[in-house]
Amino acid sequence: METARTATLVAATITTGLISGLFYAFTVAVMPGLTRSSDKTLVETMQNINKAILNGWFILAYLGAPLLTAATLALHAADPDTRDAIIPLAAALAAYVATMAITGRINIPLNNALEQAGSPEHTDTTTAHTTRTTFETPWNKANTWRTLLTTVSLVLLTYTLTLH
Repeated sequence: METARTATLVAATITTGLISGLFYAFTVAVMPGLTRSSDKTLVETMQNINKAILNGWFILAYLGAPLLTAATLALHAADPDTRDAIIPLAAALAAYVATMAITGRINIPLNNALEQAGSPEHTDTTTAHTTRTTFETPWNKANTWRTLLTTVSLVLLTYTLTLH
């Protein structure tokens, strides 16, 4: 049981860290870099990123993080000697689930709308600008929240490692 608790906790921490790092990179580098780009460049780049990110490695980490955190929580809840980990694990899971809710309610619909706008090569400057302004600010605000929440989750999982 100890090995399973340790393995799931380490795996949950790593996968959460990977996703937190991804969101952080968008917050501090990718989107600020694209802010300096033309409307058409931002639209085209984000359309390409949105296609590229849908791969097995991303899905494994994105969905693995909450599943592994939930498994870790269940394993710790089953053992009276490790119940001090329940609150930080439950809070880590809640923060990550909130991240998923933001992604599902804000980021994915904005990504889908960006895709439906069509190729920026075939749109005029005004349309590209409108597409950008409709997308950029709300997406960035939501991503900032995702960055904060996954970082909170990561901190709580790391704290749980110290309890372990």
